[in-house]
Amino acid sequence: MTTRTDPLAFLDLELEELRSRNLYRPLRVMSSEQGPEIDLDGRHVVNLSSNDYLGLTHHPRMKEAALRAVREFGAGSGAVRTIVGTMSLHEELEAELARFKETPAVLTFQSGFTANTGVIPVVAGEADLIVSDALNHASIIDGMRLSRAPRVIYPHKDVAALRELLREAREKGRQDAGHEGEPYRLILVVTDGVFSMDGDIAPLPGIVEAAEAYDAAVFVDDAHASGVLGRNGRGSVDHFRLHGRVAIQVGTLSKAVGALGGYVAGSRALREILIQRARPFLFSTSHPPAVAAACLEAIRIFQEEPELIERLWTNTRRFKGELTRLGFDTGVSETPITPVILGDSGLTIRFSDRLFEEGIFGTSVVYPTVALDKARIRTIVSAAHTDAHLDAALAAFDRVGRELGVIAG
Repeated sequence: MTTRTDPLAFLDLELEELRSRNLYRPLRVMSSEQGPEIDLDGRHVVNLSSNDYLGLTHHPRMKEAALRAVREFGAGSGAVRTIVGTMSLHEELEAELARFKETPAVLTFQSGFTANTGVIPVVAGEADLIVSDALNHASIIDGMRLSRAPRVIYPHKDVAALRELLREAREKGRQDAGHEGEPYRLILVVTDGVFSMDGDIAPLPGIVEAAEAYDAAVFVDDAHASGVLGRNGRGSVDHFRLHGRVAIQVGTLSKAVGALGGYVAGSRALREILIQRARPFLFSTSHPPAVAAACLEAIRIFQEEPELIERLWTNTRRFKGELTRLGFDTGVSETPITPVILGDSGLTIRFSDRLFEEGIFGTSVVYPTVALDKARIRTIVSAAHTDAHLDAALAAFDRVGRELGVIAG
């Protein structure tokens, strides 16, 4: 009898290497609804690691909207949008989002990730150039990889460097064989609105001004700005009053909206060409009715319950200020994303484990998500956190920080 060799045996070695370098991350299992307190791996803890900025995952109006949709439309849509998977709920959601974002049209996707990987290859091709911030999200990076467009990277938030790259691109034109010197059809400047690991805000006015000076279009991924920045959470374009000057806005329905999905806001022509050519849209079943209805209700809650965003920012200012007072390095954060930067991966994982033992879940973020020397505990407070939650979390950070020598004892 011939002994077969496992062709995937190398995966065990790769896993062992990850463990040896303190880069292995096991999945944790939640056995409660999402919220400021959760049951995680058998422990009841204060949750500082959710993207549920406004506490909408468990909002009564969201639950009721989802239940009504299931009773009326069923559990699933049953098809992709271009066959028989477009329901009235999907179109109602997109119309509401377009009004909310103050753009001519919106198209929804199954996630924010698929929005970026679907839009960028359609908009930018081999005759174009993509100019991208160095710290843009992985979904933007993958979207650029799927595109045939050449790309250049500018240093994080460096508008002067961006302007110089745009000047060179316009003066020199295309550099590919057979087309040297020809002008680019499109130069697309791509940036996150809020950067997901550091919590800083893109200098969007400067980016837009630079793009306009060199006839480039701006693409903003507002995943962590939706529901957080701007009037009633309209995002970074509204925050900076740049309506009509940003060609493409990508948003998520999976964070502050509290459900699942992504969307692209822009012109009617953009929506129509994406329906025809965006592969994630064309080849993925549409949102279940409950998800679409919950997202629709969330946009209404944004506008009808502004106190949620006010509470989010009150909690953010307090938590960030107290961490800084204790002596922690919170980097350049300007938003509810507040990293506690520890540097060493092993120390960061130990710190997270000790917080968990103290009843606080603050997840460790290590390489390759961040640079090897930039490991951190990434915290996000929400509108649903009470003063008691924040008090407990700050006390645990204080105890663990002193115990592990991160802050002065």
